[in-house]
Amino acid sequence: MVTFKFIDFGKNLGTRTLGQKVRERLMPLLASNELVVLDFTGVDVVSNSFADECIAKLLLTMPLAELKSHTTFRGLNPMASESVLTALQRRHLSMA
Repeated sequence: MVTFKFIDFGKNLGTRTLGQKVRERLMPLLASNELVVLDFTGVDVVSNSFADECIAKLLLTMPLAELKSHTTFRGLNPMASESVLTALQRRHLSMA
């Protein structure tokens, strides 16, 4: 198991540009077949744009079931959790 700490990128995660940068750092960890803990502890804001670019766009490289089997979330506050869930749902539905 490996922990990926989003706080290393700031307390307010809001742009697609940052989302792409973070996703590019995250992808090699997902390719390792280890469980990756997506740790949002200490992060105050996760925008819909960031969540789509960083998390939901992972669905372009792997099915939802695979993403779920390789990741778990920790430390998401309710608003950030809603942003991530919404982004994943929208991206998943757009691919169906």
